[in-house]
Amino acid sequence: MITTSRKAFVPLLAAVLALGTACGSGSSGATLELTAALPDKVPSGTEVRIGDPSIQAVLQAAGLDKELADAGVKVAWANISGGPKSIQAFRADKLDCSAVADIPSLFAAWTGTSTKIVFQSVTVDPLAHPIYQLGVAPGVTVTSLADLRGKKIAYSAGQAQGALVLRVLQKAGLTQKDVTLVELTSKDDAYVTALGSKAVDVAPLGAQYVKVYKARYQGVTALPTGIRDDASTLYCLTKSVQDAQKAAAFKVYVSVRTKAVLWQNDHPDEYAKLYYQDTQGLSAADAKDVVATDGAKGIPATWDNAIARLQQTADLLAQEQHHDKLDAGTLVDRRFEKVQSATAGTRVVTGDAA
Repeated sequence: MITTSRKAFVPLLAAVLALGTACGSGSSGATLELTAALPDKVPSGTEVRIGDPSIQAVLQAAGLDKELADAGVKVAWANISGGPKSIQAFRADKLDCSAVADIPSLFAAWTGTSTKIVFQSVTVDPLAHPIYQLGVAPGVTVTSLADLRGKKIAYSAGQAQGALVLRVLQKAGLTQKDVTLVELTSKDDAYVTALGSKAVDVAPLGAQYVKVYKARYQGVTALPTGIRDDASTLYCLTKSVQDAQKAAAFKVYVSVRTKAVLWQNDHPDEYAKLYYQDTQGLSAADAKDVVATDGAKGIPATWDNAIARLQQTADLLAQEQHHDKLDAGTLVDRRFEKVQSATAGTRVVTGDAA
């Protein structure tokens, strides 16, 4: 069962509006059909509004901010990532693109906001480097997925963590009726607090929050799921992708972002410091450990398997959350697939399994 505290899409307009004029919509270009070739030249004065905190932190260190500027791309950065905040910002026309997992693109479609995925990356060895573990509350015993029966589990319907919980239950041979899903927005360390206060028994935690949780509450544990959870995308408002000026800027940004992902792999210690330590506040040791735990990220040679996984997730959520069926292929803009693979060259990941 799901508890009645439904907060997955609590209005965040105050936070969105705080982005202010720096995230204004900017000049609008001519309409570009979604089947047309991406423009090669960025018109002068083109600005795009992007929420991509980890890549933002990398660009200056890698010297890639100059590449954006030289191409005529001006980025108005928004301190936004994740599904609920980005969808609210899209609806308020305060954002063009945001870094998310794959679930927000589904919920955007189900809630009437048209978006396109323009970037896909994968973990090179995803099962060895899971994004999430199941944090277990103090005094609660969970040593296998079967132990989830009867437990209170933190759940966020519109985020990757929510889909992961449903997939974990499916793997364990359990249904929603076998547990209590406590709906919480997985914002900042809300799941850590919920675990520590025993408001929930189990919650999916990203690597950095596993560190935070274990540091804050001595003796607690976290359980691997054994499920692939490495989806990582950049999704944009469809109307922004259809703006010829912005589409040209996105083409440059996707190329530069590809280089930034590869730079992270080549400079793990620098990335640990400039993002997890300096921006996220982890200790130097924990920051390095999170980067090692996350594993190397790769650019897939083709998006075929990523789309197949997205379709599987869409089908599961449609069944479990009573949504309309979706064709996942309509949520991606494969013109950018070629931009990524061309930029990565021989460093593309060719063994990305479905």
